[in-house]
Amino acid sequence: MASIPDRAHAAAGQAGAAEAGESRWPARSHVLALLSCIRYREALVLQGAPLMGLAFSIGPITAPKLGATLLFAVASFFLVAHIWSLNDWAGFSWDRNDPNRSKTVFSTRGVSAHDILRLSLGLLGLSLLAFTAFSRITWLLAVAIAVLGVFYSHPALHAKSIPVLSSMTHLVGGVLHFLLGYSVFAPIDRRGILIALFFALTFTAGHLNQEVRDYEGDRLNGLATNAVAFGPRAAFVAGLAVFTLAYGDLLLLAVAAIVPAALGILAVALYSVHLYWSLATLRAGLTFERVSGFQRRYRLLYAVIGLAIGAALVLR
Repeated sequence: MASIPDRAHAAAGQAGAAEAGESRWPARSHVLALLSCIRYREALVLQGAPLMGLAFSIGPITAPKLGATLLFAVASFFLVAHIWSLNDWAGFSWDRNDPNRSKTVFSTRGVSAHDILRLSLGLLGLSLLAFTAFSRITWLLAVAIAVLGVFYSHPALHAKSIPVLSSMTHLVGGVLHFLLGYSVFAPIDRRGILIALFFALTFTAGHLNQEVRDYEGDRLNGLATNAVAFGPRAAFVAGLAVFTLAYGDLLLLAVAAIVPAALGILAVALYSVHLYWSLATLRAGLTFERVSGFQRRYRLLYAVIGLAIGAALVLR
């Protein structure tokens, strides 16, 4: 029979084990809450440019190249997820005051701003570690993209709230994202830069539409975005103009035989649809809901372009 001290010691051990079990479960739930704050959909959408860059440079497909492509996709996803989480961390105080975002900020999931910053830095570390498997140029491009993200989002710099400059960061970023993928299997050359321009223009135009969508919240928070500085209508028209340049650039690339000729025909056909949707949205009013719906529609057009590029490269 166990003595009273022995029984007390056992009971204390059982209580300690129970407490440890209880403390482990909240830790796991907190990790899950933190991972749920990663903007998976947005990060996946922005994989278009780097993966297209990789597709234009890959050449004959081999098993080693497929392995490298998979590793690149993971590294690129972590890099973009880092940029989004850094942006969430930097804009936390503003997002809480935005009626269109306040219900989805990370604090509603029991996650602190410090946790989001650590998550962002962790994603960046994993990304740069994975990119060490590629060339020095590819790794440096990843670093440049990360630096540009800090320049855009960090409260001490905050290019996000400087009209025109915020769009220029997206133009440069669009070029870098495409070349990041292009540099995996080919040296950066004139062809790569010219094709990158199409994706950079698209990226910039999309950013202008995002600013129009977020106009009310940004104005409420005193952020000087293009839409706030020049008005949502002017910013939307500017976005349409940049989209027009992007479609025109794709047509010129096809005429110059830099990309398959069929893409030029597709650009003309899809631009007419994009223009119709743009004018319809402008007439209906540039509310958060309408611009969000417009974004979803034109992203489908670019998904078609991406599939067409992939098919053309496989069948070449």
